[in-house]
Amino acid sequence: MSNRRKFIQHSVLGLSGAAFLPIIGQSNNKIDLALVSNFPIQVGMAGYTFAQFSLDQSIAMMKRIGVKNLSLKDIHLPLNSSDEQINIAMTKFKEAGINIYTVGVIYMKTKEAVDAAFMYAKKVGVNMIVGVPNYNLIEYAEQKVKEFDFKLAIHNHGPEDALYPAPGDVYQRIKNLDPRMGMCIDIGHSLRAGTLPEKAIRDFKDRLFDLHIKDINLAAKEGKAIEIGRGVIRFDEVVESLRKIKYQGMCSIEFEKDMTDPLPGIAESVGYFKGIIAGSTE
Repeated sequence: MSNRRKFIQHSVLGLSGAAFLPIIGQSNNKIDLALVSNFPIQVGMAGYTFAQFSLDQSIAMMKRIGVKNLSLKDIHLPLNSSDEQINIAMTKFKEAGINIYTVGVIYMKTKEAVDAAFMYAKKVGVNMIVGVPNYNLIEYAEQKVKEFDFKLAIHNHGPEDALYPAPGDVYQRIKNLDPRMGMCIDIGHSLRAGTLPEKAIRDFKDRLFDLHIKDINLAAKEGKAIEIGRGVIRFDEVVESLRKIKYQGMCSIEFEKDMTDPLPGIAESVGYFKGIIAGSTE
């Protein structure tokens, strides 16, 4: 009981005053603290979480939940935005104290789309793109990675995806390419495609640049998004793996349930995940 009380305290404090729903469940398995360190784990938000909302509304929600890192989705700042539009948007983020650390997910089906993605990232002021290049464009994307000295983190999208269902499908395509060609592992889609996310984190650590953090209600293709901590993903083991590999990237929460009214679920998810992080350092 005392351990659970500490966990909930960490979760609530992690929300910086945001609305928060009580945590439903917590794994009984203990993390092997002898194998982990206090290496900091950074929390962000994936922009697709706010797909039903404007840029200003998205900023307001991020301020309420106390998360300051964002993977910018082109829903909120289109790829063809003018320099003036980009400057206005980036000023808003800066004034709100929000750090844009990458852009994406950006789909790349033509060479022109690859070119546009890299120019967009440059104008926004980031050096990483979360993207999905078609197979025939991977080598061209690698050329752009070298030209711009950017990272490209290829995103896996689960068993329905014809290109990159699981993290291993990304790795097989990039393992012999420039080391700046890597992956953004979506842990929910990873488990839906049959790969334990904690194992993928360890197996592909040298190419792991970014993470999309979510929970699902079933470890199968039919699994649906749910509040973090209510589903089947073992977040204690995910965090343990991150600490083992000394992961230096971002853990961006992507909340895909109740997307027209996501704030309560986002708040619960952020609190639970921050609570797991805090609990793993004790």
